[in-house]
Amino acid sequence: MGKRLFDLLLSGLGLLLLAPLLLGLAAWVRLDSPGPALFRQERVGQHGRRFRIHKFRTMRTDAGGLPLTVGVDPRITRAGHFLRRHKLDELPQLIDVFKGDMSLVGPRPEVPRYVALYPAELRDQALAVRPGITDPASLAHLDEAAVLAAATDPERDYIERVLPAKLAAAVAYSQQATLASDLRLLARTVWTLLTRTRPS
Repeated sequence: MGKRLFDLLLSGLGLLLLAPLLLGLAAWVRLDSPGPALFRQERVGQHGRRFRIHKFRTMRTDAGGLPLTVGVDPRITRAGHFLRRHKLDELPQLIDVFKGDMSLVGPRPEVPRYVALYPAELRDQALAVRPGITDPASLAHLDEAAVLAAATDPERDYIERVLPAKLAAAVAYSQQATLASDLRLLARTVWTLLTRTRPS
């Protein structure tokens, strides 16, 4: 209950204070390429319940393809490159936190395509908590697209190497997380995004 109240308070305050920025970014996305400002995609949440996540749209509306971004993806718009680099495309997920589909901190929600690959003995543990905007795995894989770009088969590399690491982190979070550790991770996330340099 304390975590939910914390999420509700901070997400509501964030949506209020960031409203001018959110509106400005939404207008930029609309002006930069045809299509809606927001992108919604089905993800798997707590206890396997599916929901539609909110992000700023960073790709052309006819993008299609795999639910992975690899290297300098030609599907990404000009505005999308900036939003992704600074993680600003994730800000609309404050809506999902406020609604209760997500938390500020928790394992990143995956698409059903990849959750279906979770081993049965780990699936329930990984999905025991609300998914979040940030978690330890998110910080460890900030440059995931660039790393996958070097793979011969990016999706296979994601499934065989990246996904198991994220799953292990999700299980560890569900077993060990506290409100204090969430606060530390939020502070670490903000610091990392403010100080990181663009990958070469």
